[in-house]
Amino acid sequence: MVSQDGAAGDGTRWRERILPRSFYELDAVTVARNLIGQVLVREAPEGTVAGRIVEAEAYCGPEDLASHARRGLRTPRNEVMYGPAGHAYVYFIYGMYYCLNVVAARPGVPHAVLVRAVEPLDGIELMARRRGVSLPPAGRELRRLASGPGRLTVAFGIDLRDNGHDLCRPPLYLAAGERLPAPEEVVAGRRVNVEYAGEWAARPWRFMWKANPYVSKGPS
Repeated sequence: MVSQDGAAGDGTRWRERILPRSFYELDAVTVARNLIGQVLVREAPEGTVAGRIVEAEAYCGPEDLASHARRGLRTPRNEVMYGPAGHAYVYFIYGMYYCLNVVAARPGVPHAVLVRAVEPLDGIELMARRRGVSLPPAGRELRRLASGPGRLTVAFGIDLRDNGHDLCRPPLYLAAGERLPAPEEVVAGRRVNVEYAGEWAARPWRFMWKANPYVSKGPS
């Protein structure tokens, strides 16, 4: 499934493996765990980029004080979280970064999973151009190409225009991974940058492919 040279193709081969809506119709913690090893794909006129998800973080509705839906908050910004599973929830933070989330659970239950890092597979040079790093990227540059939610969205060309997009269809979708981690290869840790959530910050709802160099931050 991986391009030998990391070139950007047309995405045809990935479409045959698009994950069904039922994959997302579970609680966010389960979906986050199951996302590890699946493939994020973005098709664009300049080519297709794809990456294996190696880190994902769950946010679980009104009771979760780290969630955008904490205490039942419902605004135009987070409305997508209350809709059907399998849609993209994209938001802007710190005045400079977009973050991609996958809506989980069922309508009315605002669960979502933040996609934090991927291992680049296809379209590596296109990702690098978008990120403004040396071509071809190697070593640390390659490991950091889409490691972290802000870097990831830049590399994949994701912004607010993708908010609400149905991830079960092109041009932005998730495909079944050819290689999935064994249970012991997936580790859980506390979520990142949510200290304001008190005891909820310590919930082990960030899942990572153990020892994978493309993870943005190790377990803590």
